[in-house]
Amino acid sequence: MASVRILPDRVANQIAAGEVIERPAAVVKELVENALDAGATRIEVEFRHGGRSLMRVEDNGQGMSQDNALLALERHATSKIAEAVDLDRLGSYGFRGEALPSIASVSRFEMQTREEGNDVGTEIVVNGGKLLHVRECGRPFGTSIAVTHLFNSVPARRKFLKTDQTEAAHIIQCVRFYALASPQAAFTLIENGRVIFKSPECATLRDRVAEIFGRQTSESLVEIENEEGGMRLQGLIGKPGTGRGTRHEMVIFVNQRPVDSRTLNYALIESYHESLPKGRYPVAFLFFQCDPAAVDVNVHPAKREVRFRSEPGVRAFVIRSMLGRLRDLTPSADTSPQTPTPALKEAVAPPASTASRPTMATRPAMSFQSKLLAPLPNVTPSMPPARSPISVPSEATPAAPVSAHQGAPTWRYLGVAHSNFALFETTAGVVLLDRRAAHERIWFERLQHQFKSGKVPSQRLLLPVPVELDPIAAAMLLDRLEFLGEHGFEVSEFGRNFFRIEALPAWMEPSAAEAFMRDFLGLLREGRLPENNADLARDELAKLAVSKAVRLPENSNETEVRALLAQLFVTQHPLTNPTGRPTYIELNHAELARRFQKS
Repeated sequence: MASVRILPDRVANQIAAGEVIERPAAVVKELVENALDAGATRIEVEFRHGGRSLMRVEDNGQGMSQDNALLALERHATSKIAEAVDLDRLGSYGFRGEALPSIASVSRFEMQTREEGNDVGTEIVVNGGKLLHVRECGRPFGTSIAVTHLFNSVPARRKFLKTDQTEAAHIIQCVRFYALASPQAAFTLIENGRVIFKSPECATLRDRVAEIFGRQTSESLVEIENEEGGMRLQGLIGKPGTGRGTRHEMVIFVNQRPVDSRTLNYALIESYHESLPKGRYPVAFLFFQCDPAAVDVNVHPAKREVRFRSEPGVRAFVIRSMLGRLRDLTPSADTSPQTPTPALKEAVAPPASTASRPTMATRPAMSFQSKLLAPLPNVTPSMPPARSPISVPSEATPAAPVSAHQGAPTWRYLGVAHSNFALFETTAGVVLLDRRAAHERIWFERLQHQFKSGKVPSQRLLLPVPVELDPIAAAMLLDRLEFLGEHGFEVSEFGRNFFRIEALPAWMEPSAAEAFMRDFLGLLREGRLPENNADLARDELAKLAVSKAVRLPENSNETEVRALLAQLFVTQHPLTNPTGRPTYIELNHAELARRFQKS
């Protein structure tokens, strides 16, 4: 039987690092939190190669003496709490005392610090958990920590890191969160020698949002503030109809700590149930405050997850607060109530429905999809024709008939149900055609061909469309301007984080250009437009284009529906739309008999 032994401190620290330091962004997070806890009003973060080769965080906080600096590298050494009950009144970001020894055990760790009142500072260097030297140094008040060669002492962990681009995105997102949480501190973020963003001290949250996400985003938001039963919600939220294709601009803080809370995310999305189209996410920068004893931040060493003592109460409070503010922003004339979802029922009755009229977000989409959903000329899988932006037929114009030899099935047309589903009678039973899914498949293959051939009809704009982005999105867009140019877009830089869209593909309306560009950048952030796979990137761009076809004309005659059916069956994959959803389903005689309980 193997004997039981106590692990050496170095091994124990490396094991602990597996929980606390899961990726380079976790190192930056811990160091920035320490800087804010030290009262810093100026924080500079620098990293190279996604954090693999260098991460440096420098602040002007209170600093440490030599004894305290050495003690901070011991496990469970902290100045934040003294006993367990302190967790119920926690006012700092850090409290576990595991971050610094964990970081130092899996990297080369260099710390320089000087507290006010000391004439000289202290420099400490640790490599893979081994103390190399401690000596005096000259430096301003505050602390600077440089972490290099992360996970060199544990190569297995290094293999699990993602690409430099992915790891850099996590670091940038992390610093943005803490910059939003602390507008009273000035933040500078530097990647590979290039300044990503530099934000001075800001008087308000709106000013900080403008510095990081752009003034266009800031000006599109409205304030929200509500307090009830010891809970408080405040921040900035998007107006009804203002949404994004990803959740990257849904940012939530609990007691000033950036968190990923399923309870709060669910409440936020449900609150916009009637204010945004399906598949769109709200823009929100929300601060939720409650008694520290009512929330557990000690769920995981990374402290990104929290657990509330009363999850239903928190969710209901957030939904009530959000719906109350959204109701103030939504005109109530000529509307009728709609049945709320179960989540909304338990919180508060929802505001009057806006589904009967287009929102500000859907109007551009309707204009845009008027081109996508027009009757299409005859197409073949090998050569889909280009469309002119000038002579686009309307849906009311009958399309040219398609002969049966092109693959169109000879089904008997019955009509259109619920404005979307075309019904046909066949010899085997009944077919229901999803008109929207059919349009999406036809246009997807047409755009695929245009993108692959490099022959995308383009239209120059008389008035360029201005787009202001946050520094991260601006950097990503600059890297993909050539890709956009190959697909019918002409985008030029017009100042710091400011761009002008000067030309568009022929199938896009100018009013949809800005929203499309932001959704494109959302795909980039999610890694769905890889630079090393041009075919996949083109396919994702084509999917994004056809996804804009969110509404259909209420009425279509038999000629139009048959033309659509014929064009669907000359595509390469007529059975599904680009996302894999069926374009039609068939109920055969056996299924109909079973449904009607016939033997």
